Amino acid sequence: MSSRLRVASILTGGTIVAAIALPLAAPQNPPPATTQTQTQTQTPPPAPGARQGGGGGRGWQGAMDEARARQLYVSNDPKDHGNAPYADQIAARERTEARFTEAAKGVLDYQKVSYRSSVGDMDIPAYLFQPTTKRGARGHAALVWVHGGVHGRQEENMWPFIKEAVDRGYVVIAPDYRGSTGYGEAHYRAIDYGGYEVDDTMSAIGFLKTLPHVDQERLGIIGWSHGGYITLFSVFRDVTPFKAAAAIVPVTNLFFRLSYKGPGYQRQFATQSRIQGLPFEKRDEYIKRSPLYSVDKLKTPLLVHVATNDTDVDFVECQQIVDALVARKPQLAETKIYVDPAPGPASVGHTFSRRVNRETLQRDDSPAQIDSWNLTWAFLDKRLRPAASR
Repeated sequence: MSSRLRVASILTGGTIVAAIALPLAAPQNPPPATTQTQTQTQTPPPAPGARQGGGGGRGWQGAMDEARARQLYVSNDPKDHGNAPYADQIAARERTEARFTEAAKGVLDYQKVSYRSSVGDMDIPAYLFQPTTKRGARGHAALVWVHGGVHGRQEENMWPFIKEAVDRGYVVIAPDYRGSTGYGEAHYRAIDYGGYEVDDTMSAIGFLKTLPHVDQERLGIIGWSHGGYITLFSVFRDVTPFKAAAAIVPVTNLFFRLSYKGPGYQRQFATQSRIQGLPFEKRDEYIKRSPLYSVDKLKTPLLVHVATNDTDVDFVECQQIVDALVARKPQLAETKIYVDPAPGPASVGHTFSRRVNRETLQRDDSPAQIDSWNLTWAFLDKRLRPAASR
């Protein structure tokens, strides 16, 4: 067989949905009449106007490996986004709330609240953590605390770090933006990665304005993974209310990420109602939804920590944002690369600074976790002054 390759384009309804490389067979004599039919089938006729033949044309006429085609297929129909065990997710969220309630007794002021998204279409549930004794008007700095996961939620594993923030004098609001789990099908399927979810998160500022003891000039934001991605977008903009931001192991480049992760991951994006397609189909949309391409808008001090052994936001992705910040925003960005830190509970280095004993809700510290949090608190405290009354 020749080492040359042909590129096969899979068409559905005239739209290319995937491309695969197939070996180009060497010329052979026609098989005898008794040879069994091959299991591969021919592709449908090309769409009207599609180019055919070689030279990178779209009209693939060779044999199609149906198994590979199915593996690579990515729908762009929101109906194919997939369902979830909604009742189980609601029960899990209720268990988290019960643990927060129990852990907060006599320690801090904990409430479950909600506010209207600035998009205007839905209410956003959120967790509010505050010192039990308030200092008075504008007496406290505040942090918006952003969870990760394509579909995730605030979980109790963040409790020891939230408690540390409150002990330092911060008011913390932690939203479960659209797409989060634990609130049923409508909330789950409203996911808008890099779109309205950013508005949902930033709308928490409107709620904080209802608290007279929160100083609107001392607002910060912090997030991990997908939450770090939202954090980046919250300060990669022309106007932001935040005076400091910390993005830990953040998602940064959807073009790279979707190609690196493959079809299984791509399906979670291409089927979102406000995306409906892959990067090659919706280039402008994916540029708009990739923080890497908005670095030049940064005007707010930003801390970014990444890990070389991260198997979720792999270092080859994280390195891109670190390099861009070092090159173009060195006066505003503080970055650190942790080389093979002790792994966390998931995705090896991806959770290196979220090591928590689930039973006791106490930190399970490693040298890297201690260092990362010490640097994070020093960075935020310097700019937001949580210990000061104003």
